Amino acid sequence: MSQPTAAGDAAPATMRAVVVTRPGGLEALEIKDVPVPVRKPGWVRIKVKAFGVNESEVTTRKGESDAEVTYPRVPGIEGVGVVDEADEASGLRPGQQVATMMGGMGRAYDGAYAQYVTVPAAQVIPFETSLPWDVVGALPEMFQTAYGSLTRGLDLKAGQTLLIRGGTSTVGLSAATIAKDLGATVLSTTRSESRSGELRAAGVDHPLVDNGTLADQVRELIPGGVDAALELVGCSVLPDTLRTVRRHGTVCFTGALAGQWTIPDFSPFMIPGGVRLTSYGGEAADLPADVLAHQLQAIAAGRLNAPVAKAYHGLEQVRDAQADLESGATPGKHVVVLDD
Repeated sequence: MSQPTAAGDAAPATMRAVVVTRPGGLEALEIKDVPVPVRKPGWVRIKVKAFGVNESEVTTRKGESDAEVTYPRVPGIEGVGVVDEADEASGLRPGQQVATMMGGMGRAYDGAYAQYVTVPAAQVIPFETSLPWDVVGALPEMFQTAYGSLTRGLDLKAGQTLLIRGGTSTVGLSAATIAKDLGATVLSTTRSESRSGELRAAGVDHPLVDNGTLADQVRELIPGGVDAALELVGCSVLPDTLRTVRRHGTVCFTGALAGQWTIPDFSPFMIPGGVRLTSYGGEAADLPADVLAHQLQAIAAGRLNAPVAKAYHGLEQVRDAQADLESGATPGKHVVVLDD
């Protein structure tokens, strides 16, 4: 059996965490003193430095998640921090900077809204950076979803054209910056002309105002259709998105910001001839360590944008972070930093 490696200072017996005992409003996010999680073999204990706040955590708090989520639960599907304890065979060392995300975190088992979290070693991505924790904390789930959609979902190549539908979402903004870094020409949507500047700041070549039908707008710019399209709005507009793509192009369905995950009375003949439709759900393995390192370097060099809406300090501000996320008033990622 692999021997554990642990930080020089032993973890305390208890920690502070945000716990949802039963579903409800913002008041359901309660700060409690709870035992520090005991690390299982094959798992890693991380001292959390920052975590992003996501729609799925709002869903968990409201009790609208699937049966995987049980209560009481510490939410948080992603986090960044430093290794506190790990198996020697994992190759991870105490104090090493790491990111983690998904895989049931904050849903099937307790997540990152806490001072410590334990996760499977396969779900841990090591990195080295001097970027501040509020920037790094915005990245794991957001960049994993965006990068995985563009590569695994769309196989996007340099020189190709990409449409992002739902462009002012955090994943949409991230996808734009990553696609530009990959060498693509990017079209991206907003429902409001006033937000076109946000898209241009993320590197978008052609901001489009989405009134529900985009195919004609896209084909005015690119008569043959785009090479690839990333669908983040959902099934309410998916048939129209399929019509924006060239023959043998691909649409990847990743999200449903508008809330519609299915097409009533769907027929395969809704897909234009020769157009490919795929989907992306994603996992931590879709953001390899070398890719994360490249993205961190690109952010540090100013080539890549990390769309941070606001940084919050301490677990006491988690309610504020979720409230601001739900309001939708500020574009970008809401990040909670745990100050030492």
